[in-house]
Amino acid sequence: MESSAGSAKAEGRLPQDDMDARDLAALGHDQALTRKFSLWSMLSLAFCVLGTWAVFAQNLAAALTTGGPVSIFWGLLLVLFCNLCIAASLGELCSSMPTALGQAYWVARLWDTPSGRLVSYICAWTNTFGWWALTASQIAFLTELLLSMKVLFDNYWPGISQGWTLFLVYVGITLSFTAFNLVACRSDKTLPYFNNFVGVGFVTLFVVISMTLVIAVGTKPELEYQPASFVLGAWVNETGWSNGVTWFIGLVQSAYGLTAFDAVIHMVEEIPSPKTNAPKAMYLSLLCGAASGFIFMVCCLFSIQDFDSVMNTPTGFPFIQVIEDAIGRTGSAVLASLFIFNGFGQGISVMTSASRLTWGFARDGGLPWSRYFSHVDEAWKVPARALWLQCFVICLIGVLYTFASTALEAVLAVSTIALTISYALPIIVLLFVGRDKLPPVEFSLGRFGSAANWVSIIYCIITTIFFFFPASPSPTASDMNYAIVVFAIMMVVSVLFWLVKGRVMYLDGASFHSSPLHTHGVEVGAYDGAAGETEGLDMKASRIVSK
Repeated sequence: MESSAGSAKAEGRLPQDDMDARDLAALGHDQALTRKFSLWSMLSLAFCVLGTWAVFAQNLAAALTTGGPVSIFWGLLLVLFCNLCIAASLGELCSSMPTALGQAYWVARLWDTPSGRLVSYICAWTNTFGWWALTASQIAFLTELLLSMKVLFDNYWPGISQGWTLFLVYVGITLSFTAFNLVACRSDKTLPYFNNFVGVGFVTLFVVISMTLVIAVGTKPELEYQPASFVLGAWVNETGWSNGVTWFIGLVQSAYGLTAFDAVIHMVEEIPSPKTNAPKAMYLSLLCGAASGFIFMVCCLFSIQDFDSVMNTPTGFPFIQVIEDAIGRTGSAVLASLFIFNGFGQGISVMTSASRLTWGFARDGGLPWSRYFSHVDEAWKVPARALWLQCFVICLIGVLYTFASTALEAVLAVSTIALTISYALPIIVLLFVGRDKLPPVEFSLGRFGSAANWVSIIYCIITTIFFFFPASPSPTASDMNYAIVVFAIMMVVSVLFWLVKGRVMYLDGASFHSSPLHTHGVEVGAYDGAAGETEGLDMKASRIVSK
């Protein structure tokens, strides 16, 4: 560290830690969290949060009925291309304004008017609620998968359908994830090492399950592979919708598996050189996730033995049935146990990212009692109060297990929709105000920027519309897609909070309104070695670096 600082000094420029702190000060914030993650540990976190191949395994039943293999593979390629455009667009914005609030902050900065603040506030609530729902969905999945292990050996166990059983396990997992996040940040090495460990385990398990399926089916005489015509070209439509509508509805499976790459954005204050490392981590995690998802689904679909038994498995998870058909009940139980163990690591990473957004929203005055919830515990080096707030909200979502599973499913389904909308809003605002209004960046899309922005917006609009569609054109009350109701309630709540408190407190500090005047000066100072920025900003940066 000393040699790096000395080298930087000799070249007439600031050390990287100082540059990162000054950039954050220009955005109106102190360096409250340590920059503990490297590019690779952040990539591990982002890859595990995406969890593409595991998400595809989780949603195999829905994927096989809404388009089947055609939707799975060719839909994945389309979703990957569009999400790369989104990630590149958001990466460019993050490179200019790396702050934990992310998308909402960029909207307010680019559209610095009362209307812009309102849109920014709605974007912040949408993004935050999306991350709460995403965390809840991971915990709900682990809850049901954990209990399905009992069903694997006792097909008629009644506990799997009892709401209070599911709720208690759900709350237990939520509390354990929260406790780990509280403890892990006390040492700067623990959380990055943990994410590296989970990342290696996630990749290893992916290889083990994929190879196990391929080898078992290929070596057992009573088993046989599905033909390539089925794996890559079969079209399955059991929705009742036309094939065109089913194609778009089927994209939700790929979208869910490639959603939440903004985890990097909300962790951006904990990585060095965020202006270059954050965009890299986002698009690399997308590419790695898509590759793992594609390979896993090829292995899985080739290994299906009986389509009907897979779709009607007593565990409720078709991918477990695929494994059981290939290697037997004991072997499938072992792999499913490892899958659950790794899922716990993923869930902790998802909660980590969500908590930073919750904290960032509170720090910028968006949540009730923001001053209280924006506190960073100096001993534990973590926004503990924001973590506990998030834990409480996620446990409240779990209460729906005991009342109406349909309502719970609607809340969980909103995660993909909410995150997609939060991606679109800053890109729309950027095009609305003009790309020339973007502050200086190190990751620039150049002449391809407008094209990437437009592809992102069109994709977000089309998929959001179709993601609100019910599973069939004439659904019963229990089969309705109530995601639009949940989303509407969330919008009403955000507007009410805006009227009560948000319009006064949200992003209303002097630092936010004055920092655009200094942003360009800080950029020049940081990269040209100039030290003549505003004295107040110099003092603030010095105080931050000394912490």
